[in-house]
Amino acid sequence: MQNNVNITKNVAQYRQDFAIIANWVKFGSKVLDLGCGDGELLQFLQSSLEVKGYGVEKNDANLLACVASGTNVIQMDLEDGLSGFEDQSFNTVILSQTLQAMHNTEEIVLEMLRVGKEIIVTFPNFGYWRNRMQITAGRMPVSKALPYQWYDTPNVHLCTINDFDAFCHHHNIEILERRVITDGKEVNFMPNLLGSLAMYRLKSK
Repeated sequence: MQNNVNITKNVAQYRQDFAIIANWVKFGSKVLDLGCGDGELLQFLQSSLEVKGYGVEKNDANLLACVASGTNVIQMDLEDGLSGFEDQSFNTVILSQTLQAMHNTEEIVLEMLRVGKEIIVTFPNFGYWRNRMQITAGRMPVSKALPYQWYDTPNVHLCTINDFDAFCHHHNIEILERRVITDGKEVNFMPNLLGSLAMYRLKSK
């Protein structure tokens, strides 16, 4: 764990992955949340750890929600890269459940490693057994982690935990920690089969 701060305050109202991310972020550190949505994660980290948080978001409605809540946010398309941010300018860069929607997946992860001293990446595990069962039945998976139909999904690059492990090895990325959860509970046995959400804390070797 990265800190000894008690992050259990009001944690019941947040997702379990938020609590895990908070344990990987240092108190008072500088955080960049890519694809921050309505800013809920940043608000949680600011209230729990007093981080200096900045979000990046493309969607107009989400941008307005961030502004309304007082979240520092920049409107930009992640597909254009992170050239506006200096090397190692953040303690932690986060991409939470957005990796699978990126067209330039490889580029965004490498850019995150350039901008952040550490990065956190989370994504739905396509190898989860319920997904496999739906594919075996001849249908594209639909679940809590993958709630879209094949024709309206924003997801373009789905992967499994084993795939992402291989990606990290190929790009010389150090896996500092990996946590896998299903329905808010941690999975330690056969995570690529039994885990629905994969969470990684990474840095360059």
